[in-house]
Amino acid sequence: MQALAKQPLSNVQLELLKTFSHQLSEQDLLELRKMLAVFFAKRLIQQADKVWENQNWSDQDVDKMLETKMRKKRKS
Repeated sequence: MQALAKQPLSNVQLELLKTFSHQLSEQDLLELRKMLAVFFAKRLIQQADKVWENQNWSDQDVDKMLETKMRKKRKS
């Protein structure tokens, strides 16, 4: 059985290609980029809020994290 070739584009990339198969003005392109940035920023904030709630963090917990070095050393 032949292995399936990996799709080079994601589903969102394919959808955007179909939707925007025509040229946009520079202004429209800039507006679209801003809309996408806001969309993904909202999603990220929602995910961060879920973690905050699941961990029962307080403002004091976050202040403590900001003052703590939390990175792990890489193994050589």
